Amino acid sequence: MDNYIALSYWDLVAASVLVFINAGLSVIFRLRVHRSLLIAAIRMVVQLALVGVVLTTLFSLVSPLWTGLAAIGMVLFAGHEAAQRQERGLSGWWSYGLGTGCMMVSSVVVTVFALLTALRPNPWYDPRYAIPLLGMILGNCMTGIALGLDTLTTSLVSRHAGVEAQLMLGATRQEAVAPVTRQALRSALMPTINSMSATGVVSLPGMMTGQMLGGVPPAEAVKYQILLMFLLSGGSGMAAAIAAYAAAWRLTDKRDRLRLDQLVK
Repeated sequence: MDNYIALSYWDLVAASVLVFINAGLSVIFRLRVHRSLLIAAIRMVVQLALVGVVLTTLFSLVSPLWTGLAAIGMVLFAGHEAAQRQERGLSGWWSYGLGTGCMMVSSVVVTVFALLTALRPNPWYDPRYAIPLLGMILGNCMTGIALGLDTLTTSLVSRHAGVEAQLMLGATRQEAVAPVTRQALRSALMPTINSMSATGVVSLPGMMTGQMLGGVPPAEAVKYQILLMFLLSGGSGMAAAIAAYAAAWRLTDKRDRLRLDQLVK
């Protein structure tokens, strides 16, 4: 690992030219995205620079308290991002709390499972392992929850007549919303399925590529990537399932009625 190629700031400046080329194309073709592109690039650089400073401090402390606080901060921010991606969100506290709670449960469970079984760092909460692993799992959970909830709410709105007809004919709320829930779970899991199907043949994932650039033998990098894909699949599936069924429960009541008034645009 000590034979990695160190990058200078000038190397990053040279690579940034590609972003300015894209901005120029936006101006030439009147796409009107050059401002957003440049702002996103600047925001990314600032965020990653701050993350680098924070992680350097965390890695030197190796404290369960600070590792836990960093994990909570990551989950809270991910919950906010997931809530913002909903075309029709749940009303009140549920809009933020449901996605955040599901992500916290699934990502923490899967991360701790990996730390205690496959990786086994000493101590097990070592932020050098816990924080990057949690970040990757959390990002995948966030995507799964966002897609699942968005599919669930939009489908219930568009198919509410059929769902209400089943309820009037005597179906329970679980039976009436089951097709919509299955559709939501399929949408949530599809990015993970596509990613696993293409990994190794169509694409080399970022973690695996980064490890090889850092000097890790390809065979070892492959094992880590396989482990990560299994963890991402488990975390995303768990988070999406909890969120979808909890949202379906929220959008119906114990008298087997559909409650679309619990949705807001």
